[in-house]
Amino acid sequence: MSQAMQTVHVGGDVPYEIRIGAGLIGDGAALAAHVRGRHVLLVSDSHVAPLYADALEKALTEAKPGLKLARFVLPAGEESKTLEHFSGAIDALAALGATRDACVFALGGGVVGDLAGFAAACWMRGVDVVQVPTTLLSMVDSSVGGKTAVDIPQGKNLVGAFHPPRAVFADTAALTTLPPREIRAGLAEVIKYGALGDPLFFEWLETQQQPLLAGDAHALTTAIARSCEAKAAIVARDPLEKGERALLNLGHTFGHAIETEQGYGGVANDNLNHGEAVSVGMVLAARLSARLGLSAAEDTERLIALLAGYGLPTQIPAGLSPDALLGRMRLDKKNIAGRLRLVLWRGIGQAEVVPDVDEAQVLPVLAGMP
Repeated sequence: MSQAMQTVHVGGDVPYEIRIGAGLIGDGAALAAHVRGRHVLLVSDSHVAPLYADALEKALTEAKPGLKLARFVLPAGEESKTLEHFSGAIDALAALGATRDACVFALGGGVVGDLAGFAAACWMRGVDVVQVPTTLLSMVDSSVGGKTAVDIPQGKNLVGAFHPPRAVFADTAALTTLPPREIRAGLAEVIKYGALGDPLFFEWLETQQQPLLAGDAHALTTAIARSCEAKAAIVARDPLEKGERALLNLGHTFGHAIETEQGYGGVANDNLNHGEAVSVGMVLAARLSARLGLSAAEDTERLIALLAGYGLPTQIPAGLSPDALLGRMRLDKKNIAGRLRLVLWRGIGQAEVVPDVDEAQVLPVLAGMP
């Protein structure tokens, strides 16, 4: 998967770079340039570590001899994004003797990135983290922006911190080992960027199903770079999600409710994974927008057609109660004073945050009504 390297600059108070291209996991000089001290904790999972952990460690130690390096490996899956495994990462930092100039490398998908970033945020009130995402979804979403968190039974990402990385290395060669379902899940987040603020990108995606689903290097690198550019621009203006950054959660309030209600099972339990839940969530947000008179039904149908064209789900899984889903949505972090605050849209490329949404309008959408 050879492709020219691309770099996206994230501005703001804590600037950093996102490097996108093949072979970055083996680029020891680039990786080691972000290690200020001699302690490194590599956090990965049981799927990714056997594929890439040795190569990353070798690259680091050859580029910077004398590193004291340890590894903490989670069981793969969303169900590992817990306080228990967070505690394990903290214990690993303690056993390493990590000082304040230590660096945590997060090698894996969104679960690894979120948990490792949260551990880095908390150890000694904050040490460096370098994100090395290995899934399409984490390359375009969770590795960028500094949101870190773990799940608890009451909801996703309810315990966490803002902690921007020192750098992000998106090695596109890692995408060749992803199952097709994981590629599709990542494409849901890619589509989100077109839906929330870039109608031209949305149109481009309508023409790119075949190359993107086939793993074409040029198409994937373009999609990753454009997604990261969109997120970077918003994050630089609103790093702590006081306003505009909430737009990046298009589809997520509904999607997180689905994930929480089905128990974070993902592929293992034949439930929706995160990208699939966001796909359904975007459709629900579009349907609610049309119901409230904010957008045209034709835009909803166009979104459904695009998602379906990428093999993504567009309906709530059978067996989930509308009332139970609404109960989960009430715990969303964007809500204010107990009132629903949702990211909706006025059409393709025109997302907005809508406060004080009437629950009586939400329930019919959760029940499958137009």
